[in-house]
Amino acid sequence: DGSSVVTAGSDGSARVWDLNNDFFSTTLRGHGSAVTLASFSPDGDRVVTVSTDRTAEIWDRASGRPQEELVGHTDSILAMGWSPDGAHILTASADRTAKVWDASSGQKQLTLTGHEDRIVAARYSPDGTRIVTGSWDNTARIWDAATGKLQMELRGHDLKVLAVAFSPDGKRVVTGSEDRTARVWEVASGRLLAELDGHTNWVINVAFSPSGKWIVTA
Repeated sequence: DGSSVVTAGSDGSARVWDLNNDFFSTTLRGHGSAVTLASFSPDGDRVVTVSTDRTAEIWDRASGRPQEELVGHTDSILAMGWSPDGAHILTASADRTAKVWDASSGQKQLTLTGHEDRIVAARYSPDGTRIVTGSWDNTARIWDAATGKLQMELRGHDLKVLAVAFSPDGKRVVTGSEDRTARVWEVASGRLLAELDGHTNWVINVAFSPSGKWIVTA
């Protein structure tokens, strides 16, 4: 609802800031090392944090109390996301795997294996049926979110893939890379649709506009 902001810190904590109450903050403390990312659930009632301590935590936003700890990765967690319906949490790690967790119980549902280097980007499709991951192995991969089966491997970047995003209709994926390019792919076929040149250094973030007509890269 836009009333709160969550921040993640290298001090091992995250904070939820109330914008309607003089920026009062609730501290989410429990990780053993740096919190790499923090995100609200789609309904705004929970927060998930991921850390270099190899764990993720689900928190109650209002009280700041931990609800579930997600344990299973063997190296730092570098990317995460909620499924659109808030039922599942996606984590991706330097251990070369991504995992899907039940957001209510904290139980691991799926492990996505196949990347040959750390996974640094991961997103759900807007309809929640697919997952895209990006890796230092120079590839992005598209997975069935229900079964964990690999659907498509996107090869073409010359260096590490650092960022991934689905278009609003879920029919395209954009990837950003250390090779200074972004590339647009057709999800159904894996076909390369466009190569976006112009950056003089790494492309570390990518996004589609809400209409899907524009792409922003950074």
